[in-house]
Amino acid sequence: MDVLHFLFGNATALFLFLSPTITFRRIIRSKSTEQFSGIPYVMTLLNCLLSAWYGLPFVSKNNLLVSTINGTGAAIESIYVLIFIFYAPKKEKAKILGLFTCVLTVFSAVALISLFALHGNARKLFCGLAATIFSIIMYASPLSIMRLVIKTKSVEFMPFFLSLFVFLCGTSWFVYGLLGRDAFVAIPNGFGCGLGAMQLILYFIYRNNKGSASQEAMKPTANGNASLEMGPDFQKPHQANGNKIPQDDQV
Repeated sequence: MDVLHFLFGNATALFLFLSPTITFRRIIRSKSTEQFSGIPYVMTLLNCLLSAWYGLPFVSKNNLLVSTINGTGAAIESIYVLIFIFYAPKKEKAKILGLFTCVLTVFSAVALISLFALHGNARKLFCGLAATIFSIIMYASPLSIMRLVIKTKSVEFMPFFLSLFVFLCGTSWFVYGLLGRDAFVAIPNGFGCGLGAMQLILYFIYRNNKGSASQEAMKPTANGNASLEMGPDFQKPHQANGNKIPQDDQV
């Protein structure tokens, strides 16, 4: 089972971590984070750190695969977060930087408490609960994007491959958790499997409207000017450097 999951589970997880490279290529080329949210990357970083810690032999036995792939994911997500902070507007930069600091603080607290105050099954339970909670938060972080897709009827800011690998990765690790009888692995990834399926359904419903989110999200206000109602995780599109992104470069 370990060999099969190493080939499929770790591969899908790695592709999940690498799938935002298309988005970040766009951010680097435009020198703007546009309407993309940095929160999913910060929360994924925290999930990877906690899951990698949980998989270490002195915390939980027979879970080294969990530790290795999430350690790799933590390194990749750290790069994404730093790039996002570099290109984000001042207000968004401060928010993501503050969240990044909180992530490092939470992980350090969990690691130190589990290392020095807890032992045996209590350590596994504490680390497992922390990893489960933040895994669910990680999988739930794209909900704001799903809301945007439904509102604008466009999948411009919900990349297909990210949704696909959320589904495949969640399914793979859900099965791994079931076979290994590890609820701390099975529960959050079962949630991720379901959420990934929902994202894929939305993608196929609105796939023909790709690239129209910026126009459809603009709504007239009382004074006749257009405004963008995206919630707190979004900025006005294509205005960070005054240039509009060519259609060919859009995800």
